Amino acid sequence: MKIFAVAFNYNTYNKEGDTPLYNEGNPVVFLRADSSLTKGGRPVFLPDDIGEVHCASQLVVRICRLGKSIPERFAHRYYDAVTCGVTFTATTLLERLREEGLPWDMATGFDGATKTGEWVALPTDGMASMRFRLDINGTTAMQGNTKDMVRTADQLIAHVSRHFTIRTGDLLFTGAPEPLCKVNVDDHITGYLEERKLLEFNVK
Repeated sequence: MKIFAVAFNYNTYNKEGDTPLYNEGNPVVFLRADSSLTKGGRPVFLPDDIGEVHCASQLVVRICRLGKSIPERFAHRYYDAVTCGVTFTATTLLERLREEGLPWDMATGFDGATKTGEWVALPTDGMASMRFRLDINGTTAMQGNTKDMVRTADQLIAHVSRHFTIRTGDLLFTGAPEPLCKVNVDDHITGYLEERKLLEFNVK
């Protein structure tokens, strides 16, 4: 199973001030380790001495067919369900890795760094406008709407499949709608799609 993650896919989190868009040319896509994934209500255990950790709410689509070099007009046939996911990033470590020109994997792919909730069928009108949010300890910390994506799920699948063969069970995290929010041990996190709670767990 491959876990595709997309960075800077919302206009509100795609630039700083008057600077150009981070991904004006192509999407910023990277892989998260499959061992980073935990599902449902299982707690997430943060590694010891990893520094500050931040999290993000993301809409996730589930790949349902084998495909390669998929045209955008057919991409909707390759995913069958959606959920609210949460990704964790060891931001202190990430900064150091970036400064040293090293890969991000240790900061984004540690065990428990990727979380998915209950899967739901795609609505008949697709993903044109789906609201989702992340609550931490009962307070909304992040929210977004798919209508604000820089690139749609179909466009992302078309792009990714030019470089990778996608397979049934692969996951596509479509990006965080806002800057990451800090997370602490003992936080209680819930994820919602529209007003339906799909995800609830504790940080340990």
